Amino acid sequence: SRPSSRWKTSFGARAFSGLKGCFRDRPMDTVRIAVIGAGVIGLSTAVCISKLVPGCSITVISDKFTPDTTSDVAAGMLIPHIYPDTPIHTLKQWFRETFDHLSTIACSAEAVDAGVHLVSGVKESGGLLLTRRVENLWQLQPSFDIVVNCSGLGSQQLAGDSTISPVRGQVLQVQAPWVKHFIRDGSGLTYIYPGASHVTLGGTRQKGDWNLSPDAEISRHIFSRCCALEPSLHRAFIIKEKVGLRPVRPGVRLQKELLAQGGWRLPVVHHYGHGSGGISMHWGSALEATRLVSECVQALRTPSPTSKL
Repeated sequence: SRPSSRWKTSFGARAFSGLKGCFRDRPMDTVRIAVIGAGVIGLSTAVCISKLVPGCSITVISDKFTPDTTSDVAAGMLIPHIYPDTPIHTLKQWFRETFDHLSTIACSAEAVDAGVHLVSGVKESGGLLLTRRVENLWQLQPSFDIVVNCSGLGSQQLAGDSTISPVRGQVLQVQAPWVKHFIRDGSGLTYIYPGASHVTLGGTRQKGDWNLSPDAEISRHIFSRCCALEPSLHRAFIIKEKVGLRPVRPGVRLQKELLAQGGWRLPVVHHYGHGSGGISMHWGSALEATRLVSECVQALRTPSPTSKL
């Protein structure tokens, strides 16, 4: 079970009341959007909104930013993923859009800094990055008009989603500059992925495990398995042991919800549950999330008794 102490926070609704000053100079018709979560899903969604939905101010709120997110642990390989509750044609579209987007970056001047591309993209669009832990979506109202929930496993609490659970992954980051090509066994559990600054060796799939501390015995097993695939790794230097918790559910949750409480309404777009496919699907699903956000913005700007979010 999840350790409850890890989720305690000292931030309440008052923690966001100070944000009002941030929007003092904004036009009256600007829609204030909060994106919860700063992994690859949250940041890509924030960037897409900034590019495609005019007249909005965007604030990314998270208790962790790079290099401390689950996305930073991922090796970053693009591999098509299947989610039982998500249609295949949708998955193909998300993967194709993500592949095309990253291919464009790889052929541009931004390729060297691709790892920080999303963070800089949010800042360059005028977005704010706020380090806070959100415990309840209503904390963000009335400071924000729309909330985009990209909190991954945090949605257990924020959205009451009992279908999402962690799958723990542990990897090693090593110095092995002579390794130029990736190697992956048939199950995909043992892999060697060279990157710009290090080689990632993996891995594990531990369902329901919330432990974020590296396990030395698991690290030894990972190293041994990878050396069996590539014996030259015996002379590699281990830089770090890293652990990430994949947010797994039967399908990606990508939908609108209108919360109501005491006469107040709060439009929410949920965008989470990518599991180990976040890197492979992030841009395509972010584009779809942005379309839902655009619908919410339009509904706020053209209110009518029959309009529905």
